[in-house]
Amino acid sequence: MRFGKTLAAMGIFLAATACTNPKQVIADKEDMMAASGFTFVPVNTPERIASFKTLPPHKFFRQVNGDKVAYIYADPTICNCLYVGGQKAYANYQARRLNKQIADEQAQAAADISMASWDWGPWGGYPMGFPYY
Repeated sequence: MRFGKTLAAMGIFLAATACTNPKQVIADKEDMMAASGFTFVPVNTPERIASFKTLPPHKFFRQVNGDKVAYIYADPTICNCLYVGGQKAYANYQARRLNKQIADEQAQAAADISMASWDWGPWGGYPMGFPYY
């Protein structure tokens, strides 16, 4: 019985993570950018607002000026700001993103493994021929 409660809790957790709020996804991305070395730049003047409106929202774009490269991310949804960083900040961000993806995949694999031993008995013993779908 205890295993069933654990399994139910894992199912609820996985369902909750599958239904992630889009604004939360953006906020998490911005937290990673800030932790990676990107600088928060507010859009707080009429000139910045006009320029900001021409940028693609929620996408990185690269700006090259001589031997300097800047990566810019415009957020009109959460902070109404820019995140600006150099090559080092962008590389740090990509490494953090990859580490998060690996951790998410490992968590999913662990959940899949725990489901492999789930008891289908109460459901009529339908491991692959579940009649409800």
